Amino acid sequence: MAHTETLIDILKARINRMAFKKQDTTTLFQRGDKVEVASQEWGYIGSYYTAKIVCSIGDSHYRVRFKNLVNDDKSDLLEEIVMASEIRPMPPRHKTLLPENICLNDKVDVFDKDGWWVGFVSGRDEQSYYVYFPTTGDNVAYPLQLLRFHQEWNMGNWISSN
Repeated sequence: MAHTETLIDILKARINRMAFKKQDTTTLFQRGDKVEVASQEWGYIGSYYTAKIVCSIGDSHYRVRFKNLVNDDKSDLLEEIVMASEIRPMPPRHKTLLPENICLNDKVDVFDKDGWWVGFVSGRDEQSYYVYFPTTGDNVAYPLQLLRFHQEWNMGNWISSN
């Protein structure tokens, strides 16, 4: 049991470093660019939401319009001003996820609650993959089509963690 706890602690530390990491801000985005915005809100740390750039505001902020999030009265898509360090380009399509490509402890993103959440594959049954989310402590089953391999934006390049 001690070995499992140690592994979980290591995975939690990796996720926390990644979740609270500021994005590389050397990329300048243009109006209409599709991006992902890292949530900095408690309870949503470790999640990314698809958006489009509406406009830049000064040197360090952008107005974005989210693809899947709506405003409080649900009348329109949500627009917010976010720091450049919270934005990254859309990740490229990674190799197709096939059951034989996924291993225990692989870092993945799961599409849930209108965004992509970072976690680790913790198990599998006939139809689902269990993903552990260190930022929330949840371990949830998902079908394969809701998973993608996690990639990090670093110094202008995408780096695959798998």
